[in-house]
Amino acid sequence: MTAPSPDPFAAAQAEFERMLARQVKGFEYFTSPAPAVGATPKDTILSRGPMRLQHYRPLVDDVYRVPVLLVMATTNRGFIFDMVPGQSLVEFLLKAGFDVFMLEWEPPRPHERDLSLESYVLDFVHDAVERVADETGEPDVSVVGYCFGGVLSLLWAALEGDGRLANLATFTTPVDFHRMELFRAWADQRFFDVDRLVDTLGNVPGEMLYSAFSMLRPAAQTAQNIRLYDNLWDDAYVKSARMFERWNNDTLPLAGEYFRQTTKYLMWDNRLLHGELEVGGRRVDLARIAAPFLHLAAEHDHIVPREASAPLIDMVGSKDKREVVLKGGHVSLVAGPNAVKRMWPTLARWLAERST
Repeated sequence: MTAPSPDPFAAAQAEFERMLARQVKGFEYFTSPAPAVGATPKDTILSRGPMRLQHYRPLVDDVYRVPVLLVMATTNRGFIFDMVPGQSLVEFLLKAGFDVFMLEWEPPRPHERDLSLESYVLDFVHDAVERVADETGEPDVSVVGYCFGGVLSLLWAALEGDGRLANLATFTTPVDFHRMELFRAWADQRFFDVDRLVDTLGNVPGEMLYSAFSMLRPAAQTAQNIRLYDNLWDDAYVKSARMFERWNNDTLPLAGEYFRQTTKYLMWDNRLLHGELEVGGRRVDLARIAAPFLHLAAEHDHIVPREASAPLIDMVGSKDKREVVLKGGHVSLVAGPNAVKRMWPTLARWLAERST
């Protein structure tokens, strides 16, 4: 028995109603304020220069002994970890029983142009860890770093982790910068005069960095706009899209000297991979890291390609170490529906086994 043919008039009416909903929702989209994000209750316990250390208020009575410090990448706002209730890694960890802190960043001011890798690793990350210890009364902390926040976490762990580092987790964290081929093309040493840029501008504008990220996938914004138009009738889709758009567009400027050093030492010379990077006059050797280590990589990461992070697991000296490659991209690994199902539970289980 053949199935009845679909009613073309009903289909046309449904599409008309959807088109009408798009027009109404489109008007609301452009006239409504940006969605509120980062609403999980917290207290700023340290604010100095561009660093902000947040302590989130507990959501359960029983809390693991070892606190967790999230370290955000220096190019983006920290609310990617705390979008809205139900889409918040911070909330997820709090409900799982962790005492959660986050080190996030504000734009460096003009007089902070001389902040360097040493400033971020041996000053800001160092002070954040010490303040977490003071706040909790616990001698050690689990450090969890995202993207370049993961790089800063690795450098701190290799230089100062002894006695303070309980566990180290990184995700989408590069160590072979020569495999970040599109970024290398953008900052090609033959054409990119980083000294002139920094000496002229001081801090590197966020708009310039945003353009560099956009060039990695030049058609992405157009495709995103098309998907948004097609789904304007769907309130949940629009809300999620607006949150991610707000985070993606709010790229932070970088301190000039810090940008100069990361460009020369990492992007050009690949010193971290070769064991030649020095921070504060001390050589960084990732083999010195002995704490349990977890690296989470995204299978379809266009910002930190899999090849750029692949050597990391062998470079770290920990006996207890694990790498997990999950489906998703650079952002969807840590936020959104796939992250809720995949990355967040993986991270929480791994930390729980090592946080008593």
